[in-house]
Amino acid sequence: MAPAPAPPRALSAELRRAALGAVALPAPRPGARVRAARPREENFHTHRLLMSSNMNSRSLVCPPCNCAQMALADTRIAYQPDVDKHAGVLAYELVQGDLVQWNSFMDKSIPDPPTAVLLHGILGSRKNWGSFAKRLAHEFPMWQFLLVDLRCHGDSASIKKRGPHTVASTALDVLKLVVQLRLTPRVLVGHSFGGKVALSMVEQAAKPLARPVRVWVLDATPGKVRAGGDGEDHPAELIEFLRRMPAQVSSKVEVVNALVKEQFSVDVARWVATNLRRSSPLGQQSSSNFSWTFDLNGISEMYKSYEDTNLWSIVENVPRGVHINFLKAERSLHRWALEDLKRIHSAEELAADEGGGVEMHVLEDAGHWVHADNPDGLFRILSSTFRIETTIRGMQD
Repeated sequence: MAPAPAPPRALSAELRRAALGAVALPAPRPGARVRAARPREENFHTHRLLMSSNMNSRSLVCPPCNCAQMALADTRIAYQPDVDKHAGVLAYELVQGDLVQWNSFMDKSIPDPPTAVLLHGILGSRKNWGSFAKRLAHEFPMWQFLLVDLRCHGDSASIKKRGPHTVASTALDVLKLVVQLRLTPRVLVGHSFGGKVALSMVEQAAKPLARPVRVWVLDATPGKVRAGGDGEDHPAELIEFLRRMPAQVSSKVEVVNALVKEQFSVDVARWVATNLRRSSPLGQQSSSNFSWTFDLNGISEMYKSYEDTNLWSIVENVPRGVHINFLKAERSLHRWALEDLKRIHSAEELAADEGGGVEMHVLEDAGHWVHADNPDGLFRILSSTFRIETTIRGMQD
């Protein structure tokens, strides 16, 4: 495996200011969800794009031909005439509470509602957070929740990205997305690999931040990634095994059986199979074959970066206005060494003196897949953040 590549270019001053500070944003109808398009080649009409809605989704419609285009992350391109190609930064979904009346195409003077960004882990997708985000939106109707397919994953896999594929470049993608959507996140929640991405977002954004940001790192440490023991699933081995499988398979059952035969757990095998999509070769209406929705070569590079990336510096020198929460799953397969726990507890004391915050939590009766193993417990723990931020916003208003 190649050595860890150099970090991506630094954020411009404008991008840093907008990424996690400043005000902005607009939104769809209550309960509506907006998704970014997967890129495709076509002539872009010069007509104005109109918002339309059907059921629970909202898309951009080109009036003369009614070709439905899901909302692009890069709205500047979306409004440019005579563009042969268009592409978003990342595929995303915006889940909004009933009291949210906003979208990114509204007047820039209208402030955005409180926003949380939810980030999945390696081999996951934004769908991992779908049910949980809807539950949060129901409980906290003034909030909206941005679910993202990280580079090389889900619908973002078809959006070509230059390497290196690292934690830092993945974080920069998300920062660019929130800037283009004119969002100012108050909360970042990342599971596993996504947790390190959230920390990297804070590291790359402007310091001190213009307003408080609460970060949740779910079952991941800032530094060394420790492999599981015998009988436990090893992500690096899983990725390499998937890379050796055919690009197309006849059924999801075939994949599950192959993984179980290689001693991966049934739960993980079934979860991986959710990343298969029915293939539709050119000229065929349907196909009996399935292909992967992710870029396994890019993901392999990302996981290597996840193992190598050390973000203890941001935890032990928390910017003013940032509160970092670590959540350890009680039955986690990802090893939390005593050294990690001691270091986080030391950072708690130091951050309190510096105007930031670090806190450690334990989710009982849960393995690494915290939002699946104990969603009620996770909901109770995370809810405190949204109540606090809602109260702060009310006082400011």
